[in-house]
Amino acid sequence: MTTPADLLTGVLRRDPAAPLLTHYDDATGERVELSGATTANWVAKTANLLQDEFDVGPGSRVVVALPVHWQTAAVLLAVWACGATVVDTAAEDDGGLAVVDLVLADQARLAGIEEQDVAELLGLSLHPLGMGMTGYSGEARDFALEVRAHGDHFTPHQPVDAGDPGLQLAGLELTLGGLVEAGRELAGRLGLLAGDRVLVDEQAATEAGPVVWLLAPLAAGASLVLCRHPASGQLKHRAEVEGVTATLGLELDGIRELGRPAAS
Repeated sequence: MTTPADLLTGVLRRDPAAPLLTHYDDATGERVELSGATTANWVAKTANLLQDEFDVGPGSRVVVALPVHWQTAAVLLAVWACGATVVDTAAEDDGGLAVVDLVLADQARLAGIEEQDVAELLGLSLHPLGMGMTGYSGEARDFALEVRAHGDHFTPHQPVDAGDPGLQLAGLELTLGGLVEAGRELAGRLGLLAGDRVLVDEQAATEAGPVVWLLAPLAAGASLVLCRHPASGQLKHRAEVEGVTATLGLELDGIRELGRPAAS
């Protein structure tokens, strides 16, 4: 396995029907569960959209201005499937958004981004039922409306090289192959096990970054329960209902906390 796309292929070989990503948002009452096969379908559709409509491929630089969310996971994996680089505009020297090829942002951030010089902008409603943006009249194209028309299988137009840049985020620079290596290394360091069901809330995932909250579980053969805007006192119950075996950045009685030595 040399690129993030290979990690997802590994999931499909092991058990495509098993839950891979379960996402909660207590602010909206949302619960969305994706199997490995459904995740791969979303990644393929998104990658086809990025490649066919925005010419995203090796050498492209893409900003993902999205919260921790199941759609964010699909977008990140799709960018890497195209062989492109996820970049952080805060790390750019002078050009900011003008030096990237595409920005994907949630609807709440679009107004501020539109004030800058952006080549291409794609907006996400993050609606749990996949509906498009409402009450929006800006220039961004609507991800939810456009992604539906694209195919369920993805083949990059250009070969993807594991040595190509994959991530430039918060001072961290990794190749596509380096993303996989880092995910594996972190999985071992954290104590992630194959078959683990990992609970992580939005704050911990945001602080840790996508290599930790997304790629390390994929590399280990684990599944994820993502919790956005978690309601007070709900996480313990949620862990029990979802069969959680480990947490990331959370301390819950009776459940292993990744990266912490077991109590003697």
